[in-house]
Amino acid sequence: MSAFRRILKYVWPQWPRIVVVVLGAITISLLLSLSFMTIIPLLKVMMGEEGLHGWVDRKTCNWRYGVDFYVPDMSDLVDQNGPDMIHSLVVIKVKKDGLASAAGLQLNDRIIGAGDFLVGSQADKISSTRLVQELATATEDRLTVQLQKIGRDSRAENRQIQIKTTADKAFMDRENWGFIRAVQWNIGKFFFGKAQKALSLLPRQSTKEGKTGAVIFIMAVMLVMTIIRCIAKFYQDYFAQKVVQVAVTDLRQDAFRHVMKMPVKYFVNEQASDTVSRLIRDSGAMGNGIKVLLGKALREPLNATVFLGSAMLINWQLTAVFLGGAPITVWLAASLGKKMKRATRKSLLSWAQMLSKLQETVVGLKIVKVYNRQDYEEGAFRAINKKLLKQLLKGSRVDAATMPTLEVIGMAAGLAAIVAGTHWINKGQLGATEFFVILFLLGSAAEAVRKTSDIWNKIQEANAAAERVFTLMDEPTEFEKPDAVELSPLKRKMEFRNISFCYPQSDRKIFDGLNLAIDAGQTVAVVGPNGSGKTTLVNLIPRFYDPNEGAVIFDGVDIRNASIKSLRGQISMVGQQVVTFNDTVAANIGYGKEDATMDEIIAAAKRAYAHEFIEPLPDGYETVIGENSSGFSGGQLQRIIIARSILKNPSILIFDEAMSQVDADSESKIHKALAEIMKNRTCFVIAHRFSTVISADSIVVMNNGQIAAQGTHEKLVKDCALYKSLYETQLIVT
Repeated sequence: MSAFRRILKYVWPQWPRIVVVVLGAITISLLLSLSFMTIIPLLKVMMGEEGLHGWVDRKTCNWRYGVDFYVPDMSDLVDQNGPDMIHSLVVIKVKKDGLASAAGLQLNDRIIGAGDFLVGSQADKISSTRLVQELATATEDRLTVQLQKIGRDSRAENRQIQIKTTADKAFMDRENWGFIRAVQWNIGKFFFGKAQKALSLLPRQSTKEGKTGAVIFIMAVMLVMTIIRCIAKFYQDYFAQKVVQVAVTDLRQDAFRHVMKMPVKYFVNEQASDTVSRLIRDSGAMGNGIKVLLGKALREPLNATVFLGSAMLINWQLTAVFLGGAPITVWLAASLGKKMKRATRKSLLSWAQMLSKLQETVVGLKIVKVYNRQDYEEGAFRAINKKLLKQLLKGSRVDAATMPTLEVIGMAAGLAAIVAGTHWINKGQLGATEFFVILFLLGSAAEAVRKTSDIWNKIQEANAAAERVFTLMDEPTEFEKPDAVELSPLKRKMEFRNISFCYPQSDRKIFDGLNLAIDAGQTVAVVGPNGSGKTTLVNLIPRFYDPNEGAVIFDGVDIRNASIKSLRGQISMVGQQVVTFNDTVAANIGYGKEDATMDEIIAAAKRAYAHEFIEPLPDGYETVIGENSSGFSGGQLQRIIIARSILKNPSILIFDEAMSQVDADSESKIHKALAEIMKNRTCFVIAHRFSTVISADSIVVMNNGQIAAQGTHEKLVKDCALYKSLYETQLIVT
């Protein structure tokens, strides 16, 4: 799991959003608990045991005094002691540190009078509901309480005591409570204070209308809590998804920046598509793992269809009332579905644009590096990346709003069903038991559940993806010494000194002690059989590879001691593979010079004989070269690449078998362009055609990684059998 934990580097900077997610989860948990707790007073109202006011008063007494009273049921009321039950409060619980215990209240004591309602002064008997109300709402510092204690001989003894109340602030301040007890007391003070104020709006009389009003009140409270909870759920889900998307976006940007700095040798044995997959698919899988942890890790939806079907079997009318919100739900789901579809379509398009940019950049990495355009490519990638982030956040917003909105509608439908059920119960049209069973089923059908079974699998998938992504990001970048010098343009001599080289993950030596010296300003043709090391030799110049032994020397300076940017800043390459980017013709030519003007681009195109086919195009230099260079011939594309090199104006030009697949007309114009660009600069030409090689200042013949011969065409034809053989069989004038 160490790889997956590394993603926290991208998650933690968003700690304010994480705080919102955590607070949202806490709010949802508390409000959900309170929603279920409202079933208790609902049952008290519906079953007629003590009523909503009586239940709140009794709980208030428990909080204020640390005492609880017995609630008689129907069997108690028909008993011979029933009248005593409804005119006294039987103590069934006394907290040791409560005010009731301090006043001397004990188990089984009966409270028969309290406060302004005392036996004898105003009445012989006082109802238990009046007594509990007096205790719960007392505002005096001390309250007079009449007790009836039952002795061991079963004889009743009346006694009058004084009990302190929570209204005595001085006394309460002196109480030496611990932290937890103090927190509990303050929570109770807030909750029961608000409950008493809210219940003051409802009549205390236990009538059918009063019960209906109490039920409506409870359901209204539940609806308000549900709305607040769903708002919290929206922000929790949305911010959790935003944390995921932003973290993955930043991760992809860092990974792409790292790829731009990796050596070319890494991609010799690694497929470019695998790198693209790591940056796109695997980073997305990592995001899914974070989403599981921050969002819906421990939840799973219940099978609502089963619960609704069961509810219909019991009472289809009440279930039909609940399903009255179905049309709104269907309409809302369709509306949100359309928005999600639009957002998904745009995000998929952005995904395709990103994949295209990654593919063309990774495939053309040599060109990016030799023209020092890493920063340009990073900026282009950043623009696409931000566009993708915007589209993904739109989808996340719709996704986050869907479930909370539907749950509010479900709660409103449940409220309607409960109110209708209460009305039918009061009329005798529905039994209480059936009502509560249906209430449970409908509530279960409406409540969302969270998946838990596949959490671990998703985290493991995310961890596997993280390993792939961070393995790529842990690959070493191109080596450059901390004190690297700025390399001046080549003026005197380039040397390959005692070069030994083999490709990564291979023991076969391509070069073994190779030596070659070239004067600055010369045009050098490199010829030899396939596999003799021609391309490998020129790839050492821009440090696409470093020799295992020996050094490449520029004017006495080992190029490994120079900065990579200053080295490649004086090199231009026209290779076998024509590399263009999905951009305009002007941008492809201007790639050779970051601040090139349009006049400079056109001038370079004219010198490369490319202006003649670019200018007649409908969009001219603004014509977009497609992803696969569609619409242009190989010769035309090659001239665009030569124009790019001309614009850069390098001191060293590498021309690697660039005319192997062009027609005669294109070859003739490319020759003219090359003759123009080769003036006054050091050039390396690798070619199989005689016309490209014969005019070189020096020809290097390679065989099996060694320099077989070096000289002019006339000299080598006479003195080198290998060159003569190549000349007669491969270097044929066409």
